[in-house]
Amino acid sequence: MPEGPSIVILREQAAVFTGQTIERAQGSAKLDKTRLVGQSVRSFRSWGKHFLIELEDVSLRVHLLLFGSYRINQRKESSPRLSLGFADGELNFYGCSVQTIEGPLDAAYDWSVDVMADDWTPRAALKRLRTHPQMLACDALLDQTLFAGSGNIIKNEVLFRIRVHPLSPIGALPPRKLRELVADVRRYSFEFLQYKREGTLKAHWLAHGKTTCVRCRIPLVRVKELGRSQRLFFFCERCQKRYGDSAQIAADEPSAVDEG
Repeated sequence: MPEGPSIVILREQAAVFTGQTIERAQGSAKLDKTRLVGQSVRSFRSWGKHFLIELEDVSLRVHLLLFGSYRINQRKESSPRLSLGFADGELNFYGCSVQTIEGPLDAAYDWSVDVMADDWTPRAALKRLRTHPQMLACDALLDQTLFAGSGNIIKNEVLFRIRVHPLSPIGALPPRKLRELVADVRRYSFEFLQYKREGTLKAHWLAHGKTTCVRCRIPLVRVKELGRSQRLFFFCERCQKRYGDSAQIAADEPSAVDEG
């Protein structure tokens, strides 16, 4: 699933069509595509894993899900979910979810939740996080109501870098470690963006996809399904400290893991 930094890159690449008029709208997405034709693009925006196309009287939300992709001025052999044609190019989206959003985007989104947004602040992030003391660290970093844009790579890398075991409940983390977690989600998201632009993302991974701990020189634990998120995890049992007793996790702890 593309994470927030990858959607920022999509937003930047699509910006060449800002102000242009949609001349053609096709694809298998279940929406009124005739309504889109003739509308000009006011802006391209992103919120977490959502790619947003703001038009004159409606906006489009594109979520690439687990295996979605896009092409700009190119096409795949498979049929697109949505294809938007302009005078000098086209945007094509595949294997994704496409929905319309009525009304202003500022009313639909809290931009401060997006870990890469200008409106993001560590104080607000800490306040949200502290309302989920029973939530596991591995789930918190995938919860889009807490860290919009954070995904499996960011989760694995951040927890390894701050030396926190994924099964540590948020409420068991010392205040200093909790602040470190919040700060590192933001910091690593922008490092992710830089590495992605350079084409060197995998070369900088310390834990995700790795087999050996770079600190302890012992095998990393690889778990296919961990926490409520049931996502792939890589961590070190020696240097990532497990805080608290995760066996006491409340069964009714709310979560919005990777649903954003």
